[in-house]
Amino acid sequence: MNNVKPTDLRDPEYFHKVVDCQYACPAHTPVPEYIRLIAQERYDDAYMVNWESNVFPGILGRTCDRPCEPACRRGRVEEEPVAICRLKRVAADNKGSITDRLPSIPRQKNGKRIALIGGGPASLTVARDLAPLGYQIDLYDSQPAGGGFMRSQIPSFRLPIDVLDEEVNYILDMGINATFDIEVDSLREVLDKGYDAVFIGTGAPRGKGLNLPGLEDAAGHVHLGIDWLSSVAFEHTEKIEPRVLVLGGGNTAMDCCRTSKRLGGDDVRVVVRSPFEDMKASPWEKEDAMHEGIPIYNNHVPKELVVEDGKLKGMHFEKVEAQYDESGKRSLVPTDEPLVFMEADTVLMAIGQENSFPWIERDLGIEFDKWDMPVVNDQTFQSTNQKIFFGGDAALGPENVITAVAHGHQAAVSIDLYCRGESVADRPAPGVTLASQKMGVHEWSYDNSVEIDKRYVVPLAPLKETLADRKIEVELGFDATTGYKEAERCLNCDIQTVFEEVRCIECDACVDICPTDCISFIANQEEEHLRVALTAPASNLAQDLYVSEELPTKRVMVKDENVCLHCGLCAERCPTSAWDMQKFLYNVSKAGQL
Repeated sequence: MNNVKPTDLRDPEYFHKVVDCQYACPAHTPVPEYIRLIAQERYDDAYMVNWESNVFPGILGRTCDRPCEPACRRGRVEEEPVAICRLKRVAADNKGSITDRLPSIPRQKNGKRIALIGGGPASLTVARDLAPLGYQIDLYDSQPAGGGFMRSQIPSFRLPIDVLDEEVNYILDMGINATFDIEVDSLREVLDKGYDAVFIGTGAPRGKGLNLPGLEDAAGHVHLGIDWLSSVAFEHTEKIEPRVLVLGGGNTAMDCCRTSKRLGGDDVRVVVRSPFEDMKASPWEKEDAMHEGIPIYNNHVPKELVVEDGKLKGMHFEKVEAQYDESGKRSLVPTDEPLVFMEADTVLMAIGQENSFPWIERDLGIEFDKWDMPVVNDQTFQSTNQKIFFGGDAALGPENVITAVAHGHQAAVSIDLYCRGESVADRPAPGVTLASQKMGVHEWSYDNSVEIDKRYVVPLAPLKETLADRKIEVELGFDATTGYKEAERCLNCDIQTVFEEVRCIECDACVDICPTDCISFIANQEEEHLRVALTAPASNLAQDLYVSEELPTKRVMVKDENVCLHCGLCAERCPTSAWDMQKFLYNVSKAGQL
């Protein structure tokens, strides 16, 4: 019989996985750590915890896709997770000057030169990690300023320019040699300059379109969404015609329709082929669009553009319904209803983005797959040309800012190892600490109460004002008082329950007091059977069981990490202090780390 082995708490990934919010974050930001600092009004410290990890706290506090929030353990207690993303912004909005806390840059360089192609979040993260190590960093970007798609595709009413400039300049001011307004059209020419390594973070710059009947005749009135947003961002486009159709259901479509509303669009509609619930846009993005009076027509497939006398009149759509097979695969089946006609003066196509590498010569040792994407190791971000690294959307396809940051950190580790002549596969371990929170026998240095506390609502600027000016930020953010209240909703799930078998007298007091029945003392057995034999069966296979060594009664302690609230009642009730509450701090490995 294959009994479950005792849990190895020395494995840094064990407790990391238990801190659901941090684990879900691509950059693995220590979420509970900075939230506690916010509750202590230590905003500078909270900001720096973020900056070390996600690099752009003020930007991400407004624009992140928030993979951390669906994972939040507060969802075990009530409906809404902690407003993790908005709390990041609280730290950014309330910080003082942090320039004296940024890394110092060596005057004496280490002799290695790195080229960064693209000035977006991935490249900037590489620069942020390598510049303090003495690397000479040359950055090339086609835009007039740094930030990549954060500047060209995220509207100012979501991300004010001053916030973007501040956080981008923290990095550019590290002695980065930035050349803007230049289009790199040959990777060979870059390599010929003798760089020791090249990082490519050019994003997914090409918007997808639809080759519909009438497209040619409607030329001038049909635009790719990302190109149009870029034109607005750099103030080449300042108005739009009254009737606008936005095709697509992602975040770019939401940005297009909301921007259109601010540039003169009176009748702005979003039309998407999928069901509403299957749209790729974040739920809050859809809510924001509808709050501004923009309707979303789902289950409508574009069929043709209608042009009369050389003028765009609108579009025809086919109504469909979604049908799902046993595996969950979706098919869109026509309802056979008459085509739906919608009037339009302008059509914005926001149906997706793709990569484009015409400037990379195909004889440089970089392999490309059948989708014309570079073959890149998803751990090291090294291409088949060992000197060339990719990150962000350029590496593995379109994602988001926080994923690009995560790629940048790991690419920087690889570049540093490569330049030092070491194997990029031999990566430094993450930084981990585990420290008791005892302030007495049963008192803790953190707030361990678990109470029902509804998520606080973020205030918005008046709708009339924000629709009149595309540069007025819609969300006002939490003030310090509300930020504190929201921070108090965090359950501190990085404070781990640590069990010492030698102290346990098997009184089962912890079992009696546990509010979620997550602790059982039981005979060990195969995991499949063990999970169903617990006091409360552990059905979530994605979360591990914490299993002790065998106790004198031949039983083992088993705790279901999935439902534990880290409330500490087990440790407070234990008469022998067999349970302790210990803070687990996990920091992702960085370039230069031994």
